[in-house]
Amino acid sequence: MTDMMQRIQTFLEAQAAELDAATNTQLAYARDLKDFANWLDRKHIDFLSAGREEIEAYLVFCDAQGLARATRARRLSAIRQLYRFSFDEGWRSDNPAIQIKGPGRDKRLPKTLSEAEVVGLLEAARQTARSADDKLRDTCLMELLYATGMRVTELVSLPVAAARGDPRMLLIRGKGGKERMVPLSPPAREALLAWLACRDLREDSRRLEGKPPSRFLFPSHAKDGHLTRHRFYLLIKELAVAAGVSPAKVTPHTLRHAFATHLLANGADLRSIQTLLGHADVSTTEIYTHVLDERLRELVLEHHPLAKR
Repeated sequence: MTDMMQRIQTFLEAQAAELDAATNTQLAYARDLKDFANWLDRKHIDFLSAGREEIEAYLVFCDAQGLARATRARRLSAIRQLYRFSFDEGWRSDNPAIQIKGPGRDKRLPKTLSEAEVVGLLEAARQTARSADDKLRDTCLMELLYATGMRVTELVSLPVAAARGDPRMLLIRGKGGKERMVPLSPPAREALLAWLACRDLREDSRRLEGKPPSRFLFPSHAKDGHLTRHRFYLLIKELAVAAGVSPAKVTPHTLRHAFATHLLANGADLRSIQTLLGHADVSTTEIYTHVLDERLRELVLEHHPLAKR
């Protein structure tokens, strides 16, 4: 068991160095491979001698545990990459996982929000927080999220340098360190300028107290120095309640889906949306065409006179 964990750590370190894999991806792979290692240990199976049958038996075990298809697909991907690395490093003479067929992914449409619901959330951000400073911060967070379709990690970890000079375009560092430029809407720029002025006053006070300045747009006392994903998740749920929108349908990723769906509904093309979202493959972006198709179907069923009969 110890030997396998050491090899997994070597694999993860190599992946981080060579592929510049996103931190969240590394953490997910670490969890997945640790679970696989524990399963092998309970079965008294050595990592270096495990074959295709043992790996498939593990996947059956994951299915029996009720894990979602996406989770099982990710675990198989992690195992495949680990064994490919083992082959490249000469630990094994084969890759037993290379021909195993994955479970595929659930073809569920992403949840999204109507334009009216988004407007309600933005208004709640301006009104809900206790202090004026927090209202400016929350408004900036929500306006940027809806204006750019950023992932929550990209949003909370934005460097303040990216926001200086009243930018018309925001430089976003996404998965795998890939950078992209996304235009800012006038409301987002206005919210950004208001929060920057407030934030800089706070930073001046910290500097007078002998504390180092933060390099983040949304500073925090958290370990990473910026607002955490978890805190923003809770914040957006609070705003949903204040806006009268069901908290069950509101997450940071729902705003990303709303950004893409609303752009598509108003005439934007898929390639442009792909670039704005930072998708590596346009097939990932195509899911939003299905969201729009479903919405059009609902409109027909709700409003067409023959459909009512």
